[in-house]
Amino acid sequence: MEFLKAFLVGGTICLIGQLLIDHTCLTPARIMVAFVTAGVFLGAVGLYEPLVEFAGAGATVPLCGFGYAMAKGVEEAVKEHGFLGALMGGVTAGAAGIGAAVFFGYLASLAARPGDKS
Repeated sequence: MEFLKAFLVGGTICLIGQLLIDHTCLTPARIMVAFVTAGVFLGAVGLYEPLVEFAGAGATVPLCGFGYAMAKGVEEAVKEHGFLGALMGGVTAGAAGIGAAVFFGYLASLAARPGDKS
């Protein structure tokens, strides 16, 4: 049942992204920023935590989950370190995701042949 919940929530998030790509003039970069920002906002108002508890990886793996994790890290670091925590908490909480993105991006660059689109 966990897999079904994760699939449904993660799939719905992806569906929203695809609809935004297909039916708006937003660029993919703006949509990605919107998803991260939405994760921060929904976490701040307390709506994303129940979604994470319900769907697990279906809510934490998409970009809005990354924003939620960074905001949660800032919240915890501010409690522990004060104002300095606002600057370091998000990076600390998102370090695994950032590190994985850099590592797998590097691997993809080794396998791909970059070039102009023309």
